[in-house]
Amino acid sequence: MEEWSAVPMEEYGEAANECIVAYCAAQCNWHMWRRNKVPTGRQRRHQCVRSLSMDISGNVEIRMKTRVKWLEGVSFVGESGSGHAVVLDGAPENGGRNIGMRPMEMLLTGAAACTAYDVVTILRKGRHAVDDVVVTIEGTRAPASPRVFAALHYVYRVAGHGLDRRAVERAVELSKEKYCSATIMLGKTATITYEVELVDSTRVPAPG
Repeated sequence: MEEWSAVPMEEYGEAANECIVAYCAAQCNWHMWRRNKVPTGRQRRHQCVRSLSMDISGNVEIRMKTRVKWLEGVSFVGESGSGHAVVLDGAPENGGRNIGMRPMEMLLTGAAACTAYDVVTILRKGRHAVDDVVVTIEGTRAPASPRVFAALHYVYRVAGHGLDRRAVERAVELSKEKYCSATIMLGKTATITYEVELVDSTRVPAPG
C-alpha cells in the first residue's frame, strides 16, 4: 500500500480541526493523534485524512470511494475505501442467486444506519439515557424506470427508561433536516414521513 507523510494542520486551518480529528477517529484503524492536533512529520499518512480536501469556500470535503466487482450472474462484491466488503445480488427472477442484498435494499439500509447513528449520537451528547435504537424504513419505488424511491416511511423505535419524547423527536428532526446525508439525498425524489415510538425498556423488542 502506498505510504504518505502526514499533512500539517496549517494546510487545513483550525476551523477544520474538529472535523479532521473526528473523521480520523471514526475511520482510521491505527490513528495517532492528540487532542486538537493531527500529527505532523514523516509518518505514514492517515488514509482518512488523505480523503479530506478544501473546497473553494474553505469547507472541508470528505472524499469516499467504493469498488464493485462482478462475480457471476448478477452477483457482485463491493469493497469500501475503509476496507470492508459486502456481497450484493439480484432477485432470482432476474438471474440472481439470492446470496446478498439487492442494491436498492443496501441503499435503504445505509440510510437507516445513517439516521440511527445521528439519533444515538445526539441523544448521548444530550446525556439522555438511551439504551437501544431501531430504525426501519419502508419504501415505494416509481413504477417506471428510473425506478427511484417515490415515498419513504421511517419508524424510529428508541428504548430507555424515562426518555424525554421532545428530545428524541428533536434528535430525529435534526437528523432528517440537517445531518443525515443519505436521507437528505433520498428526499430529492421521495416524500419522507416518519414516526417515533418510545420503549420504556433497555431493548426494543425483536420483530415478530
